[in-house]
Amino acid sequence: MLKYARHLMLISGIISLSATAAPPPVNVDIAYIGQIVDQGPVLSNLIPEPDDAGAQGATLAIKDSNTTGRFLNQHYTLHESSSEDAKLLTESAKELYGKGVRLFILNTPADTLAQLRDALPMDSLLINAGSRDDALRTTQCLPGMLHTIPSRAMLADALAQWLIMRRWSRWMLIDGNTADDEAFAAAIKRAAKRFGGKVVEEKHWSFDTDLRRTAQQELPPFTMGKEYDVVVVADERGDFGEFLPYNTGLPRPVVGTQGLMPVGWHKMIEAWGAAQLQSRFEAQSGRWMNEKDYASWAAVRSIAEAVTRTGKADSASIKDYLLSDQFELAAFKGRKLNFRGWSGQLRQPIALVQPRALVSQSPQAGFLHPKTELDTLGYDEPESRCRVDR
Repeated sequence: MLKYARHLMLISGIISLSATAAPPPVNVDIAYIGQIVDQGPVLSNLIPEPDDAGAQGATLAIKDSNTTGRFLNQHYTLHESSSEDAKLLTESAKELYGKGVRLFILNTPADTLAQLRDALPMDSLLINAGSRDDALRTTQCLPGMLHTIPSRAMLADALAQWLIMRRWSRWMLIDGNTADDEAFAAAIKRAAKRFGGKVVEEKHWSFDTDLRRTAQQELPPFTMGKEYDVVVVADERGDFGEFLPYNTGLPRPVVGTQGLMPVGWHKMIEAWGAAQLQSRFEAQSGRWMNEKDYASWAAVRSIAEAVTRTGKADSASIKDYLLSDQFELAAFKGRKLNFRGWSGQLRQPIALVQPRALVSQSPQAGFLHPKTELDTLGYDEPESRCRVDR
């Protein structure tokens, strides 16, 4: 009987000690705001971006965070709002703020980001996971906004480094007639000056030809001109660039938005444990993970990492930690990622892929920087007016 009583006392003591040692519960509410953008008709059989691009990445990150969070008494909840209408998204974000949500993952164009920043009080943390616009990192500095999707300058710099490393320094640049095409072409020209490339000829595709029937006749004479090593294409929507490989006037490779592409994420990234991330995503969504999915996943996981390390879930503490020297995100890219204090951009390697293989990853060896070679991709601190850590 005495032995039994002692046994009960021991069990009670263990339970009491466990209860005392358990961390207090932390509930983390995160909003995902996604704008479905109508790209309009295109002149090729383009595979459209899924309407849930970005949202699926955030959903997976919430699952990942809850898997580890249950051991720390942390629980993550995702509040999703998607629409084509920027006004409806703004109203939805304000409603979520009124319910206590202070953490927002945004997959929208730049103009909607600005509307959301104006609509939400400054104690809300906004993370851009959809817009690649360079102005958001240089001149159009939205207060307190972080970015997990790479900028166009980062993509162009990653491609330029690889081209210069291969000694393909003479570029024929072909761009489309949309604002996005012009923006990517501008990033390419900046990268050429930065790393020693030369745009020997620039051509604009402004035709409404149906290349599905006429590519073999139209494109070879269009791409004749000065001697060049490579064709760099800026066609973000996919009007003509898909038909350039194997149809150039000179037998040269095609790179840029088609051909060999610089991307923030791709199905062909499988090293550094990425194959497990890809498998879990495909099991959840029934499709491949794309750049916006990955950017949203990285945004949620960054928040979760900050909560885990600090034990705090308020937006100010999370932002301070994300911008500190202590923050590191393990993100299946072969190295720890962190945020730039000036632009709020997530430093990250950029993959160079063709449709069915990973070719390389930038920054390339030999491109040096006094702080980190990751800052050779995109706008460096002296080139930006932003200062998000203030």
